[in-house]
Amino acid sequence: MYYAAMKTSKLAPHTEPVILQFLEVASALERKLDRALSNIKGISYSEYRLLKTLAEATAKGVPRIVLANGVGLTASAVTRALKPLEKLGYVATQRSERDARQSLAVITAAGRVLLNDAQGIFQDTLRELPINTASPLKITEFQNRLKELGAK
Repeated sequence: MYYAAMKTSKLAPHTEPVILQFLEVASALERKLDRALSNIKGISYSEYRLLKTLAEATAKGVPRIVLANGVGLTASAVTRALKPLEKLGYVATQRSERDARQSLAVITAAGRVLLNDAQGIFQDTLRELPINTASPLKITEFQNRLKELGAK
């Protein structure tokens, strides 16, 4: 039924190319951040996001499923991403005896040092982007359009 209803409504000719361009730009930006972080600090952009989310969480930790929702990954992807961070001492995991999905992840002191260094690299990379010099009015307009795209 959903497909049939969608088929009858008109799609503006610009919608598909604009969305594809938007996704390509987002992907290129993510690759740029990924390269900058991995070349200097040896972590991926996804790992950076995990560390940042953990640093902003309570000291007792974050369940993996909540962490997954917070960074836009699946729970299994979070589990895979946390393994090397845990082995390197940047993250500690407190296992739940009842449910593995409820295991808590917490950032360690070494993880906070890494995150602090990575944030500098992240910000240096962002400084190079044209959006960094855009006017406040253009930024507000851009943010409003992004909100419209994300509206449900």
